[in-house]
Amino acid sequence: MLQQRTLKSLTRAVGVGLHSGQRVELTLRPAAPDTGIVFRRVDLSQPVDIPVRAESVCDTRMATTISPGGDPGAAKVNTIEHLMSACAGLGLDNLYVDITAEEVPILDGSSAAFVYLLQSAGIELQKAPKKFLRVLKPVEVREGEGRNLKWARLEPHHGYKLAFEIDFDHPAVDQTGQRVEFDFSSGKYKQDIARARTFGFTKDVEMMRSRGLGLGASMDNAIVVDRYRVLNSDGLRYDDEFVKHKILDAIGDLYVAGHPLLASYTAFRSGHALNNKLLRELLSQPDAFEVVSFEDERKAPRGMAELAPAW
Repeated sequence: MLQQRTLKSLTRAVGVGLHSGQRVELTLRPAAPDTGIVFRRVDLSQPVDIPVRAESVCDTRMATTISPGGDPGAAKVNTIEHLMSACAGLGLDNLYVDITAEEVPILDGSSAAFVYLLQSAGIELQKAPKKFLRVLKPVEVREGEGRNLKWARLEPHHGYKLAFEIDFDHPAVDQTGQRVEFDFSSGKYKQDIARARTFGFTKDVEMMRSRGLGLGASMDNAIVVDRYRVLNSDGLRYDDEFVKHKILDAIGDLYVAGHPLLASYTAFRSGHALNNKLLRELLSQPDAFEVVSFEDERKAPRGMAELAPAW
Protein backbone atom coordinates (compact mmCIF):
# COMPACT_ATOMS: atom_id res chain seq x y z
CA MET A 1 0.00 0.00 0.00
CA LEU A 2 1.18 3.51 -0.79
CA GLN A 3 1.04 5.15 2.65
CA GLN A 4 0.33 8.62 4.03
CA ARG A 5 3.22 10.62 5.52
CA THR A 6 3.75 12.91 8.48
CA LEU A 7 6.74 14.11 10.52
CA LYS A 8 8.63 11.94 13.03
CA SER A 9 9.17 14.86 15.42
CA LEU A 10 8.41 18.55 15.69
CA THR A 11 10.63 21.30 14.26
CA ARG A 12 10.64 25.09 14.59
CA ALA A 13 11.59 28.19 12.62
CA VAL A 14 11.60 31.92 13.34
CA GLY A 15 11.47 34.67 10.71
CA VAL A 16 9.56 37.64 9.39
CA GLY A 17 6.52 37.84 7.14
CA LEU A 18 7.27 39.01 3.59
CA HIS A 19 4.27 41.35 3.48
CA SER A 20 3.59 42.10 7.16
CA GLY A 21 7.21 42.48 8.26
CA GLN A 22 6.14 40.89 11.59
CA ARG A 23 8.34 38.48 13.53
CA VAL A 24 6.72 35.04 13.54
CA GLU A 25 7.45 31.65 15.08
CA LEU A 26 6.47 28.48 13.28
CA THR A 27 6.21 25.01 14.86
CA LEU A 28 5.66 22.05 12.53
CA ARG A 29 4.18 19.02 14.31
CA PRO A 30 3.17 15.46 13.34
CA ALA A 31 -0.53 14.81 12.72
CA ALA A 32 -2.66 11.65 12.61
CA PRO A 33 -3.70 9.99 9.32
CA ASP A 34 -6.37 11.86 7.34
CA THR A 35 -5.78 15.08 9.29
CA GLY A 36 -4.43 16.91 6.24
CA ILE A 37 -2.40 20.09 6.73
CA VAL A 38 -3.84 22.34 9.42
CA PHE A 39 -2.58 25.81 10.35
CA ARG A 40 -3.19 26.89 13.96
CA ARG A 41 -3.14 30.54 15.04
CA VAL A 42 -1.75 29.94 18.53
CA ASP A 43 -1.20 33.67 19.19
CA LEU A 44 -4.93 34.28 19.60
CA SER A 45 -6.65 34.13 23.01
CA GLN A 46 -8.69 31.24 21.62
CA PRO A 47 -6.45 29.36 19.13
CA VAL A 48 -8.04 28.92 15.68
CA ASP A 49 -7.53 25.88 13.43
CA ILE A 50 -7.56 26.49 9.68
CA PRO A 51 -7.57 23.25 7.65
CA VAL A 52 -6.06 23.74 4.20
CA ARG A 53 -8.77 23.34 1.54
CA ALA A 54 -9.46 25.03 -1.80
CA GLU A 55 -12.49 26.71 -0.23
CA SER A 56 -10.33 28.00 2.68
CA VAL A 57 -8.57 30.45 0.34
CA CYS A 58 -9.92 33.93 1.08
CA ASP A 59 -7.36 36.19 -0.64
CA THR A 60 -4.91 35.75 -3.52
CA ARG A 61 -3.37 39.24 -3.82
CA MET A 62 0.41 38.71 -4.05
CA ALA A 63 0.12 35.48 -1.98
CA THR A 64 -2.28 32.71 -0.98
CA THR A 65 -4.21 33.43 2.22
CA ILE A 66 -6.53 31.04 4.07
CA SER A 67 -9.15 31.42 6.79
CA PRO A 68 -11.78 29.07 8.29
CA GLY A 69 -14.25 28.38 5.48
CA GLY A 70 -12.68 31.18 3.42
CA ASP A 71 -14.33 33.83 5.64
CA PRO A 72 -12.49 37.12 4.91
CA GLY A 73 -13.47 38.45 8.34
CA ALA A 74 -12.08 35.49 10.29
CA ALA A 75 -8.57 34.72 11.54
CA LYS A 76 -6.17 34.30 8.60
CA VAL A 77 -2.80 32.87 7.65
CA ASN A 78 -1.07 34.60 4.73
CA THR A 79 1.62 33.47 2.28
CA ILE A 80 1.24 29.71 2.77
CA GLU A 81 2.34 28.74 -0.75
CA HIS A 82 6.09 28.16 -0.17
CA LEU A 83 5.53 25.89 2.83
CA MET A 84 2.72 24.09 0.97
CA SER A 85 5.04 23.63 -2.01
CA ALA A 86 7.67 22.04 0.24
CA CYS A 87 5.03 19.69 1.70
CA ALA A 88 3.96 18.69 -1.81
CA GLY A 89 7.57 18.22 -2.87
CA LEU A 90 8.20 15.80 0.00
CA GLY A 91 4.79 14.11 -0.23
CA LEU A 92 3.68 15.13 3.28
CA ASP A 93 -0.03 14.50 3.87
CA ASN A 94 -0.59 15.32 7.54
CA LEU A 95 0.88 18.20 9.51
CA TYR A 96 -0.01 20.77 12.16
CA VAL A 97 1.51 24.21 11.60
CA ASP A 98 1.41 26.30 14.79
CA ILE A 99 1.98 29.97 13.95
CA THR A 100 2.28 33.03 16.22
CA ALA A 101 1.23 35.70 13.70
CA GLU A 102 -0.85 36.17 10.57
CA GLU A 103 1.85 35.33 8.02
CA VAL A 104 4.17 32.38 7.38
CA PRO A 105 7.82 33.52 7.61
CA ILE A 106 9.41 34.12 4.24
CA LEU A 107 12.86 32.78 5.34
CA ASP A 108 15.03 32.99 2.18
CA GLY A 109 12.13 33.52 -0.25
CA SER A 110 12.12 29.95 -1.58
CA SER A 111 10.86 26.62 -0.23
CA ALA A 112 14.35 25.19 0.36
CA ALA A 113 14.47 26.18 4.06
CA PHE A 114 11.08 24.53 4.62
CA VAL A 115 12.29 21.36 2.86
CA TYR A 116 15.33 21.36 5.15
CA LEU A 117 13.17 21.85 8.26
CA LEU A 118 10.77 19.08 7.30
CA GLN A 119 13.53 16.63 6.43
CA SER A 120 15.41 17.47 9.65
CA ALA A 121 12.31 16.43 11.62
CA GLY A 122 12.19 13.19 9.64
CA ILE A 123 9.35 11.81 7.53
CA GLU A 124 7.28 8.92 8.84
CA LEU A 125 5.03 6.52 6.93
CA GLN A 126 1.56 6.03 8.43
CA LYS A 127 -0.79 3.06 8.42
CA ALA A 128 -3.34 4.62 6.07
CA PRO A 129 -3.58 4.76 2.26
CA LYS A 130 -2.26 7.91 0.61
CA LYS A 131 -5.07 9.62 -1.34
CA PHE A 132 -4.67 11.40 -4.65
CA LEU A 133 -6.95 13.70 -6.62
CA ARG A 134 -6.93 12.23 -10.14
CA VAL A 135 -8.04 14.55 -12.94
CA LEU A 136 -10.36 12.74 -15.39
CA LYS A 137 -10.98 15.40 -18.04
CA PRO A 138 -9.42 18.72 -19.13
CA VAL A 139 -10.36 21.79 -17.09
CA GLU A 140 -9.20 25.29 -18.06
CA VAL A 141 -9.61 28.87 -16.85
CA ARG A 142 -8.72 31.97 -18.87
CA GLU A 143 -8.62 35.70 -18.21
CA GLY A 144 -7.96 38.72 -20.43
CA GLU A 145 -7.27 39.01 -24.14
CA GLY A 146 -4.30 39.74 -26.38
CA ARG A 147 -1.28 40.96 -24.38
CA ASN A 148 -3.29 40.57 -21.17
CA LEU A 149 -4.22 36.93 -21.76
CA LYS A 150 -3.42 34.45 -18.99
CA TRP A 151 -4.61 30.89 -18.58
CA ALA A 152 -4.12 27.67 -16.63
CA ARG A 153 -5.18 24.11 -17.45
CA LEU A 154 -5.34 20.67 -15.82
CA GLU A 155 -5.46 17.51 -17.94
CA PRO A 156 -5.43 13.77 -17.16
CA HIS A 157 -1.97 12.29 -16.59
CA HIS A 158 -0.72 9.18 -14.74
CA GLY A 159 1.64 11.16 -12.53
CA TYR A 160 2.13 14.84 -11.83
CA LYS A 161 3.90 17.24 -14.15
CA LEU A 162 3.82 21.01 -14.58
CA ALA A 163 4.73 23.40 -17.40
CA PHE A 164 4.78 27.18 -16.95
CA GLU A 165 5.56 30.10 -19.26
CA ILE A 166 6.12 33.69 -18.15
CA ASP A 167 5.98 36.95 -20.12
CA PHE A 168 7.04 40.03 -18.14
CA ASP A 169 8.40 42.15 -21.02
CA HIS A 170 11.33 43.17 -18.83
CA PRO A 171 14.98 43.15 -20.00
CA ALA A 172 16.38 41.36 -16.93
CA VAL A 173 13.65 38.70 -16.89
CA ASP A 174 13.61 38.27 -20.68
CA GLN A 175 17.31 37.25 -20.60
CA THR A 176 16.42 34.20 -18.51
CA GLY A 177 14.44 31.05 -19.32
CA GLN A 178 10.79 31.86 -20.05
CA ARG A 179 9.35 28.35 -19.92
CA VAL A 180 10.08 25.37 -17.71
CA GLU A 181 8.67 21.88 -17.30
CA PHE A 182 8.95 19.81 -14.14
CA ASP A 183 7.90 16.20 -13.62
CA PHE A 184 7.52 14.84 -10.08
CA SER A 185 8.65 11.43 -11.32
CA SER A 186 12.20 12.86 -11.53
CA GLY A 187 12.41 13.05 -7.71
CA LYS A 188 14.35 16.30 -8.10
CA TYR A 189 12.01 18.87 -6.57
CA LYS A 190 14.64 19.74 -3.96
CA GLN A 191 17.42 20.29 -6.51
CA ASP A 192 15.48 21.72 -9.45
CA ILE A 193 12.64 23.80 -7.93
CA ALA A 194 12.91 24.37 -4.16
CA ARG A 195 15.74 26.98 -4.26
CA ALA A 196 13.91 29.38 -6.63
CA ARG A 197 13.17 32.63 -4.77
CA THR A 198 10.27 35.02 -4.97
CA PHE A 199 10.97 38.22 -6.89
CA GLY A 200 9.81 41.81 -7.06
CA PHE A 201 10.36 44.98 -9.05
CA THR A 202 11.55 48.26 -7.51
CA LYS A 203 8.91 50.14 -9.55
CA ASP A 204 6.18 48.31 -7.60
CA VAL A 205 7.56 48.93 -4.10
CA GLU A 206 5.71 52.18 -3.39
CA MET A 207 2.37 50.76 -4.58
CA MET A 208 2.84 47.58 -2.52
CA ARG A 209 3.85 49.42 0.67
CA SER A 210 0.83 51.73 0.35
CA ARG A 211 -1.33 48.57 0.45
CA GLY A 212 0.54 47.17 3.47
CA LEU A 213 2.40 44.62 1.34
CA GLY A 214 6.10 43.81 0.99
CA LEU A 215 6.95 45.35 4.39
CA GLY A 216 9.36 42.51 5.21
CA ALA A 217 10.95 42.20 1.76
CA SER A 218 14.71 42.53 1.32
CA MET A 219 17.49 41.14 -0.83
CA ASP A 220 17.89 38.44 1.82
CA ASN A 221 14.50 36.96 0.95
CA ALA A 222 13.71 38.03 -2.62
CA ILE A 223 15.21 38.70 -6.02
CA VAL A 224 14.99 42.47 -6.50
CA VAL A 225 14.87 43.83 -10.04
CA ASP A 226 15.09 47.48 -11.13
CA ARG A 227 14.24 48.74 -14.61
CA TYR A 228 17.17 46.92 -16.21
CA ARG A 229 18.85 44.33 -13.99
CA VAL A 230 18.87 42.03 -10.97
CA LEU A 231 20.21 44.00 -7.98
CA ASN A 232 21.17 41.04 -5.76
CA SER A 233 24.97 40.83 -5.57
CA ASP A 234 24.90 37.02 -5.74
CA GLY A 235 22.78 36.98 -8.92
CA LEU A 236 20.40 34.13 -9.73
CA ARG A 237 20.44 30.59 -8.34
CA TYR A 238 19.10 29.11 -11.60
CA ASP A 239 19.31 30.45 -15.16
CA ASP A 240 15.50 30.26 -15.18
CA GLU A 241 14.86 31.16 -11.52
CA PHE A 242 11.93 33.51 -12.27
CA VAL A 243 9.81 30.91 -14.05
CA LYS A 244 10.92 28.17 -11.65
CA HIS A 245 9.57 30.22 -8.76
CA LYS A 246 6.23 30.45 -10.57
CA ILE A 247 6.20 26.63 -10.76
CA LEU A 248 7.12 26.47 -7.06
CA ASP A 249 4.16 28.76 -6.28
CA ALA A 250 1.80 26.74 -8.48
CA ILE A 251 2.77 23.50 -6.71
CA GLY A 252 1.90 25.14 -3.37
CA ASP A 253 -1.28 26.78 -4.66
CA LEU A 254 -2.59 23.50 -6.07
CA TYR A 255 -1.73 21.51 -2.94
CA VAL A 256 -4.51 23.35 -1.11
CA ALA A 257 -6.77 20.79 -2.83
CA GLY A 258 -6.10 18.63 0.24
CA HIS A 259 -4.50 15.79 -1.73
CA PRO A 260 -1.65 15.56 -4.25
CA LEU A 261 -2.80 15.78 -7.85
CA LEU A 262 -2.47 13.18 -10.58
CA ALA A 263 -2.58 15.56 -13.51
CA SER A 264 -0.73 17.60 -16.07
CA TYR A 265 -0.76 21.33 -15.26
CA THR A 266 0.05 23.88 -17.96
CA ALA A 267 -0.07 27.64 -17.49
CA PHE A 268 0.74 30.93 -19.18
CA ARG A 269 1.20 34.00 -16.95
CA SER A 270 -0.88 32.41 -14.18
CA GLY A 271 -0.67 33.39 -10.51
CA HIS A 272 -2.21 32.66 -7.11
CA ALA A 273 -5.68 33.89 -8.09
CA LEU A 274 -5.91 31.94 -11.35
CA ASN A 275 -4.43 28.80 -9.78
CA ASN A 276 -7.12 28.85 -7.09
CA LYS A 277 -9.80 29.58 -9.70
CA LEU A 278 -8.59 26.54 -11.67
CA LEU A 279 -8.75 24.33 -8.59
CA ARG A 280 -12.26 25.51 -7.72
CA GLU A 281 -13.38 24.93 -11.32
CA LEU A 282 -12.06 21.37 -11.15
CA LEU A 283 -13.75 20.65 -7.81
CA SER A 284 -17.05 22.14 -9.03
CA GLN A 285 -17.30 19.39 -11.66
CA PRO A 286 -17.84 16.00 -9.95
CA ASP A 287 -17.15 14.16 -13.23
CA ALA A 288 -13.75 15.91 -13.67
CA PHE A 289 -11.91 14.15 -10.83
CA GLU A 290 -11.87 11.21 -8.44
CA VAL A 291 -10.04 10.42 -5.21
CA VAL A 292 -7.85 7.31 -5.55
CA SER A 293 -5.28 5.35 -3.57
CA PHE A 294 -2.91 2.52 -4.50
CA GLU A 295 -3.10 -0.78 -2.63
CA ASP A 296 -0.30 -2.00 -4.89
CA GLU A 297 2.57 0.49 -4.89
CA ARG A 298 3.73 -0.88 -8.23
CA LYS A 299 0.62 0.60 -9.87
CA ALA A 300 1.33 4.08 -8.54
CA PRO A 301 2.95 6.60 -10.90
CA ARG A 302 6.73 6.55 -10.96
CA GLY A 303 8.32 8.60 -8.19
CA MET A 304 5.25 8.73 -5.94
CA ALA A 305 6.26 5.87 -3.63
CA GLU A 306 9.90 6.84 -2.95
CA LEU A 307 10.75 8.98 0.04
CA ALA A 308 12.93 11.92 -0.96
CA PRO A 309 16.52 11.35 0.27
CA ALA A 310 17.64 13.39 3.29
CA TRP A 311 19.88 16.40 2.74
